[in-house]
Amino acid sequence: MAALLPIYFASVAAKDLPGPQATAAWGVTTAVSLVLAALLSPIAGAAADLLGRRKALLLLSAGAGIAATTLLATVGENEWPRASIYYILAHVPFVISFVAYDSLLPHIARPGDLDRISARGYAVGYIGGGLLLVLNAAMVLFPASFGLASPASAMRASFLTVALWWGLFTIPLARRVPEPPADPSRSRTSLAAIPMQTFRRLAGTLREIRAHREAWKFLLAFWLYGDGIGTIIKMATIYGSEVGIGRNDLIGALVLVQFVGVPFSLLFGKAAKKIGARAGIFVGLAVYALLSLGAFFLSEAWHFWLLAFFVGTVQGGTQALSRSFFASLTPPERSGEWFGFFSVSSRFAGIAGPLLFALAARSTGSSRPGALVIVLFFVAGAALLARVRPAPPR
Repeated sequence: MAALLPIYFASVAAKDLPGPQATAAWGVTTAVSLVLAALLSPIAGAAADLLGRRKALLLLSAGAGIAATTLLATVGENEWPRASIYYILAHVPFVISFVAYDSLLPHIARPGDLDRISARGYAVGYIGGGLLLVLNAAMVLFPASFGLASPASAMRASFLTVALWWGLFTIPLARRVPEPPADPSRSRTSLAAIPMQTFRRLAGTLREIRAHREAWKFLLAFWLYGDGIGTIIKMATIYGSEVGIGRNDLIGALVLVQFVGVPFSLLFGKAAKKIGARAGIFVGLAVYALLSLGAFFLSEAWHFWLLAFFVGTVQGGTQALSRSFFASLTPPERSGEWFGFFSVSSRFAGIAGPLLFALAARSTGSSRPGALVIVLFFVAGAALLARVRPAPPR
C-alpha cells in the first residue's frame, strides 16, 4: 500500500498517463476507498459487539482482503481502473479487520499496560512488514535471481507474497487470541433483528461518544492530525516518483522506515510511562510538521532517505499512543462500536490530504503545494488535542 503499489500504479498500471494525472488518479482511488471504509467500519464494529464475534469479523474481512490483494497480481499495463477497483476491494476489508483487531486491545491488556502493548503491536508489525518488504525489494531489484522477467513482474509477484503473508500471520491470532466473553442477552437476538439492532446501537454509541466530551474531542483531533499521517503513508512514494526520485531509492527508503520504526515504537511506549501518551503524541506531531515542510523542498534522493528516517522515528509511536490513549477513554464492553468510530475518524482522516494532492496536481501541474498544506493538519490536530484531558487511572 505504501511502498510498491503506488510505484506500480504510476509506472505500469497508469503508464500512459502523465505524472500529475497518475498522482491524481491514485489520490482519488485512495479517497474513495477511505470513504467506503469509513461508512462501513462503525456498522461492522457494532455488529461484532452485538454478536460477540470480533474475531469472526476480523477473519472474514481478512479473507476478503487477501482475495482482492491476490487479484492485484493480474493487473497489467494501462489497466489502472482495474488496479483502482482491486485496491478498493482489498483496502476496505483491511480497514474493517483493524476495527476488530483494535477492539481486542482493552480485553487482552491490563489498563496500565495499554500504551506498552499497543506500542509493542506496532513494533512487531514493523518487523513483519519490514522483513517482507526486504524480500519484495530484492525481487524488484534483482528479478532474474528469483526467476522473474522484469521489475514489473516482480512487483506483481510481490502482491501474491503480501496475500500469503497476510493469511499466514492471521493464523496465530485465530488460534491463540481469545474471543472476549459475549453478553448472554445477545444470544437471544434473532438473525432477522440483528440489522435493526445494529443501527440502534450505532446511533446510541454516537450519542454516547458525543456525551463523553474528552473522547469526542480526541476523535476530532485525531481526524485532523491523522489526515496528515495517512496522507504521508499513502502519497509519499508516488509523490517522490513525480519529483524524480528513482524506484530503488523509493523502495529502499520505505524499508528503512520499517526497521527504524521498531525501536522507536518501543521507545514511545516506554516514554509514555513517564510523560503520558498525550505528550508522546505531541512529540510525534511536531516532527511530522517539520517533515511536511521539508517535503515541499524535496528534490534529491538523499532528501527522501532523510525524510524517511525521521518518519520512521515517529510513525509507529504516534499511531500506537493514539490507539492506546483512545482505548483509555472507552468502556471495554463497547470496544467494537467505539473503535468503529475511531476507524471512521482515522479513515476520514486520510481523505482530505490525498484529494489536496489530486487538486494541486491538476490545477498547478505539481503536487508540491499539497505537501505544504499538510502542515496545517498537524498544527490544528495538536491544538485540539491540547484540550483533551487524559482519563484518570482505572
